Amino acid sequence: MAAPIIHSAPRPRISGLRHDLDLPAESVADLLELTQQVKQSRQRFASALKGRYLSLLFEKPSLRTRMTFELAVKQLGADCVVQTGMIAEREPLKDVARNLARWTDAIVARTFAQQTVEELAQWSGLPVVNALSDLYHPCQALADMFTLKEQFGRLRGLKLAYVGDGNNVAHSLLLCCARLGIHCSIATPPEYEPKLAIVERAAELACGSGATIEITNDPTAGVKLADAVYTDVWASMGQESETDGRRQIFAPYQVNEALLALARKDTLFMHCLPAKRGQEVTDAVVESPQSVVFEQAENRLHVQKALLLMLLQ
Repeated sequence: MAAPIIHSAPRPRISGLRHDLDLPAESVADLLELTQQVKQSRQRFASALKGRYLSLLFEKPSLRTRMTFELAVKQLGADCVVQTGMIAEREPLKDVARNLARWTDAIVARTFAQQTVEELAQWSGLPVVNALSDLYHPCQALADMFTLKEQFGRLRGLKLAYVGDGNNVAHSLLLCCARLGIHCSIATPPEYEPKLAIVERAAELACGSGATIEITNDPTAGVKLADAVYTDVWASMGQESETDGRRQIFAPYQVNEALLALARKDTLFMHCLPAKRGQEVTDAVVESPQSVVFEQAENRLHVQKALLLMLLQ
């Protein structure tokens, strides 16, 4: 019997991922399909990016992002150099970017400011992947979409309820859900809603996919009929001085057993981690059978491998 034909991974369709909308909606579907292939067979892609070198820049501490990107690079046969600390501390960012362009094939950057990601792309001319900024967390949202598809077998028509701070994760979830036909509800305290421009853009995109976008200050209304309930820390890195004040403001938005019970009976619990157990979520919810937080964390690796293949192969 003839050996089965194994099709090669898709050729590059995108030039970078500075923010969620750099990945066209049709390419998101391709990415999720490729992610499934990557997850099923590590060996199939073990030398796909042999000879490629990436710059990994981390202004913020990281466990999942750094580990999964380093592993993704190495499991695809490529290699990387890692720098921690402020990217432009000793010289202008445009100089850093142009140096990296002479040495490596792509840049992955975890930064405090979205502007840093934009300038790295502008001055380097390389594919730049946003590994988290103050406005977006696109790699996390893509891993979340893949996790939902794994769990439910579909995306269109699901409802994702996010409860907590309208931060970078909320922004990326909004933009992903809106394009994939996932109903998205964001419940935050007053004055902590997602940025209006991002909500308005998500609403425009939702018109074309059949999704609905809801922004509310009522967590009980937000989680009603949700297939997945998602939360994140109340104070992100760089907001440490606000921790005590936010803890009081966000206390009614804790995802606990009582709030989760208001969603569907088989609703999933999601969190991008790290979780502050006892604050935005109870330990019991994180450890419950409904929790898929470690599936999400694992899928960061597979999604990022697929992303690098689409960028560099």
